[in-house]
Amino acid sequence: MFLRSCYTAVMEIAELVSRSRSYRRFNAAIQIEETTLKELIALVRAAPSAANRQPLKYMLSCAPDSNRRIFETLAWAAYLRDWPGPTPDERPAAYIVVLLDTGLAKEADVDVGIAAQTILLGATARGLGGCMFGAVRREELASRLRLPGHLTIALVIALGTPVEHVVMEDLPANRSIEYYRTPDGTHHVPKRSVDELIHSICAG
Repeated sequence: MFLRSCYTAVMEIAELVSRSRSYRRFNAAIQIEETTLKELIALVRAAPSAANRQPLKYMLSCAPDSNRRIFETLAWAAYLRDWPGPTPDERPAAYIVVLLDTGLAKEADVDVGIAAQTILLGATARGLGGCMFGAVRREELASRLRLPGHLTIALVIALGTPVEHVVMEDLPANRSIEYYRTPDGTHHVPKRSVDELIHSICAG
């Protein structure tokens, strides 16, 4: 019974991770409540932090005006060169701006990665989807959000109810890692094989 329970838990985690894709088109009519965003931050609070410094802070946005201010500073889907970004009816319903408190740490790349993945997994478990944005006009956004000088923008996470179908597939023969969309709107994400990811296996 214990082994069966462990196997079930592992399969549930694998399913959650596989469903947690980068979504860029949402149903803008479905709102996300502030309480949901706070629940996602509560998950991050329980996650590991390097040296337990906990240097990250979070700005939450689920209001139209603040959402617009954030949206306008993001670069959407670099590989989809002819796509300007989501239309107004497909924009995110909420954002979490991940901030580094430089008074607590000068860098926190590991913490940022853990926090972003935790947020997106939590969002997926709630039937939502999201996308991490590193391509942000940081100075402009910091000004728009009136951030104090000791807080710098590490990442922006867009959240909403996805309206696009995203699939993983094996990296094709031409070795292109670029994601792409087919005419039916399906978003394809090439992934390297497990064998390619493993450099070697230590034998003793």
